[in-house]
Amino acid sequence: MPSELTIRQVAARTGLTVHTLRYYERAGLIPAVERAGNGHRRYSEEDLAWIEFVKCLRSTGMPISDVQRYVELQQRGDATFAERLEIMESHRRALKAKIEELSGFLNRIEGKVERYRERVARERSASRGQPVRPG
Repeated sequence: MPSELTIRQVAARTGLTVHTLRYYERAGLIPAVERAGNGHRRYSEEDLAWIEFVKCLRSTGMPISDVQRYVELQQRGDATFAERLEIMESHRRALKAKIEELSGFLNRIEGKVERYRERVARERSASRGQPVRPG
């Protein structure tokens, strides 16, 4: 596996677009990426791991401003662990609340699906001349 990856290779491996990767870099979500002599970005495996982490944060709803703050703190070093912990704990609370909300929505949808399945099964039985059970 190459130690330096092109932006297209990183896009393919992460599922992000080239445009998104460039945006993340401009927005400060990805620390400065090394450049080859021709000016093209060359990503390391460490860069790739960081991008996957940022993708996780964004996919779970962390606002860009919070990711930017986290990156800024991370670049300042170990003295910022407490502040980074605070950001992660806050995001974890928000994510758990969202999961609970989505779980409630899923339960409602599952109830509808079950009622529709029962109704369709009754209608199919009736169309075959079989007795229809009251439902």
